[in-house]
Amino acid sequence: MSFTLPPYAEALGISMEPGAEAPVLWFDYTERVSGRPGFLHGGAMSGLMEMAAIAALQAELDRRGEQVRLKPVNVAVEFMRGGTEQRTFASGTVTRAGRRVALVNATCWQDDPAKPIALAQLKVLLSASE
Repeated sequence: MSFTLPPYAEALGISMEPGAEAPVLWFDYTERVSGRPGFLHGGAMSGLMEMAAIAALQAELDRRGEQVRLKPVNVAVEFMRGGTEQRTFASGTVTRAGRRVALVNATCWQDDPAKPIALAQLKVLLSASE
């Protein structure tokens, strides 16, 4: 896979490992991702999901042999419950990847992937690589 984590992901302490369909990204609870006492900051969860969505899309484009530039143009996040002081995971699912636009969902969880703490939907413009 050609996706490498950008400096923003490194600043949050995000790590990436292969998954069945798409990479799984995660970070441990630290002061840099904390919000109100004892809980994750919503921006940290959003950043984790954005990185997971982009990683999933890049994995799909790599499978198809396509080299394109990605430009997220719309991100919608839904927080379902507070993230607590523990490891947090996220993965993305490509729902559509056309010639010019891709739609990707991302899920963020802690204990159980079936019990997400947040969801995100991204619309990404795809343009020719330079």
